[in-house]
Amino acid sequence: MQKKLMALAVAGALGAPAMVMAQASTVQIYGRITYEYGIMDQGAGRPSTDYADSPGGSAIGFRGEEKLGGGLSAWFQCESSADVRAMDQTGWCTRNSAVGFKGGFGNIHFGRWDTPMKRALNVGTVGAEETGILGMSFLPFGGSGGADATASADGAQRQRWKRREAGLTYYQSPKFGGFQVLAAFGSGNWAADTAAVDATANKKPRVISLAGIYEAGPLGIGIAYERHNQFGAHAPVVAADADDRAWGASVAYTFGNIKVGATYLDAKYETGIGMELKKRTATVGVEWNIAGPHSIEAQYGWAGDSKGNSTVGIGGNGGSAATGPDTGGDQFSIAYNYNFSKRTRIKIAYVRVDNDANTRTYRIGNSAALLNNGENVDAFGIHIGHRF
Repeated sequence: MQKKLMALAVAGALGAPAMVMAQASTVQIYGRITYEYGIMDQGAGRPSTDYADSPGGSAIGFRGEEKLGGGLSAWFQCESSADVRAMDQTGWCTRNSAVGFKGGFGNIHFGRWDTPMKRALNVGTVGAEETGILGMSFLPFGGSGGADATASADGAQRQRWKRREAGLTYYQSPKFGGFQVLAAFGSGNWAADTAAVDATANKKPRVISLAGIYEAGPLGIGIAYERHNQFGAHAPVVAADADDRAWGASVAYTFGNIKVGATYLDAKYETGIGMELKKRTATVGVEWNIAGPHSIEAQYGWAGDSKGNSTVGIGGNGGSAATGPDTGGDQFSIAYNYNFSKRTRIKIAYVRVDNDANTRTYRIGNSAALLNNGENVDAFGIHIGHRF
């Protein structure tokens, strides 16, 4: 009997510190799991194919906060991609991840995060998925997701203006009546990490992003400016800084069970000495909660002709053809959603992307590059999402 009591006492003494630590811990586990399956057209000369994907922020994350006193807190977040297909095995903290301090002054943090430009444009992005087969972010924004001016695996993604950028120093002001200021700049890692292979020793690409966001009641407004320094080819034959810039604006408003939104982006790329390529894009979208778990959503996107005097284009899905007529395009999507709960939904959608006669830069997400100018391609698919 005494041995049993002593054993219980020892076990309790050893377990007590762990119990105290567990009670004091602020770490939370959260996540989103998505799965998409669809059939997409890849244009003449390429086969139409079915495709399985895990897009739309599929991730598992850990975050926590420690109160330091005087209204100051330290916090962290590590969010990693969670591909339930088991095809894309990436490492830890590949999505929004940072360490920082917050208090009455606002929030300052360091790491990888959605840029102020992306967050401002997200305010008015309504009615469609961002990435994957059903993704509608490529034509208007050059895509949405990982993109790094530093020397990481994602690459610069020069055409992308909805960026989750690595190595950011980030500031978020407190909210004043629904209004908030965001500012961030990237690090100059490239100059050290690629010095042995870079043709220009002084190359130091970085992102600078600023935004103001207002969200109160049914109204949301975002406005932003972003600059990409030294993003182009830097071989001696080019001899240009290749600095790019864009400003964007978005707005959203909710009327009862209907939400409408719109975005506008004006981008300019430096493609050589004295050469510029200008591109304007826009979207409009709607989400209609019909009744109960049923809803319908739709989005239309437009890209104007490439302006300026550039004889070369910008590569990538959502890039830009060289300056000239009929170098734009448009797209649209329509989808039906059924929400099993606040955490679980299923979507069936159709998307179509049309290129003007002198371009082939716009295509379905995840599809191969088009072979011919003026291609019009489409896809339909099913999207499953679950949050925890």
